Amino acid sequence: MIEKHLLCPERVRRVPPHFSWVDHRLVRDHHLRRADAKAWALYLVLVTVGDEHGLSYYSDASLGRLLSLHADEVVAARRQLLAAALIAHEAPLYQVLALEAPAGREGPR
Repeated sequence: MIEKHLLCPERVRRVPPHFSWVDHRLVRDHHLRRADAKAWALYLVLVTVGDEHGLSYYSDASLGRLLSLHADEVVAARRQLLAAALIAHEAPLYQVLALEAPAGREGPR
């Protein structure tokens, strides 16, 4: 078994004073299977720039520049995230949504 140890103790991650995180359930509950890499790149940006309610208002053009995606790729990525119920969108507003529990498993109370 590999023993964990800090590789760079002076750079240990801390929760930032502003609000942003990536939920580990994305991997554990197999949410990653629900979208392609471009959609997950969009999701990461939205999680990173969102406020404490997951809200942000980046335009498609800005998101495309940040992610090096064409306008149609931003639209396709957004559609995947909407279909997976990971975000809500009413231009120009985005909201990253709380993760739903997988089928057959209750969410937090």
